[in-house]
Amino acid sequence: MTGSPWWSVLPAAVALLAVAAVGAVLDGVLDPAGGPTVSARAGRPVWELARLLRQGRRRIIAADLLLWRLGLAGPLVVALLMIVVVPVGGRVVADLPVGVVWFNAMDVLLWAAVWLAGWGANSTYGLIGGYRFLAQALGYELPLMFALTGPALAAGSLRVTDVVAAQRGLWFVVWMPVVFLVFVGAVLAFSMSGPFGYPVGPDLAGGVLVEPAGVDRLVLLVGRYALLAAGAAMAVALFLGGGHGPVLPGWLWSLVKTVALLGCLVAVRRRVPVLRADRLMRLAWLVVLPATLLQLLVVAVIVLVRR
Repeated sequence: MTGSPWWSVLPAAVALLAVAAVGAVLDGVLDPAGGPTVSARAGRPVWELARLLRQGRRRIIAADLLLWRLGLAGPLVVALLMIVVVPVGGRVVADLPVGVVWFNAMDVLLWAAVWLAGWGANSTYGLIGGYRFLAQALGYELPLMFALTGPALAAGSLRVTDVVAAQRGLWFVVWMPVVFLVFVGAVLAFSMSGPFGYPVGPDLAGGVLVEPAGVDRLVLLVGRYALLAAGAAMAVALFLGGGHGPVLPGWLWSLVKTVALLGCLVAVRRRVPVLRADRLMRLAWLVVLPATLLQLLVVAVIVLVRR
């Protein structure tokens, strides 16, 4: 696999937004409150898009508008930065030798963005939502870091294209299912979805979503779906063989797998109750982290035996 010129980030961004739009449509279809028919539920994101484009921005007293809007745009920017190291078929925008580390670093950058989205609005509920995200991140981040170590250890490289190439015979999800589940759980967490929707909980009137309106709210919502799409695409590259598959071209296999996994993530969003940050942290540190380390031990033993 080879890297692409940096101008190819534009088509990569368009592809990411298209997959995110598919995720929004799937979310609408799976929402029983979205309408009486499937077509009505599928069209709900379109009507919501039109409504937010017509709606004016909210004016807030003493808000730090620069930092607030930087925070609102942060999730979308982070998703775009994540996707540049994800190979699609035989092409990747930035074939970095530390692509796995880059993905994790962008997730950490997201912490600042979400906190700014809550703090900059000068809103009590928004600020609490931002701090909730930081508390939640303390729970999922360490298991995510070790989950990313699994595929890199098996491939002997931090380059994402090398990880994909190492799965030519057998996908990593087959012999490291625990770290795969931990990774997709972290994707839900950094997109504030499903059981990890604590920072945008209804008990806070939406948390970091309480103040944004119009285009501001649209940018934040698009960013959340884009994070889901970028996470699903990275999971496909790390665990589901990337573009490997019979008959179809590699780029199409990457797309099909990404959309299928995205559909599963969206379905989980509405079927699992939200976890409080303290319960998430207890579960992550006492159960998930030891299970992840045990899985890494198994991976290390298999790698040594193969050598």
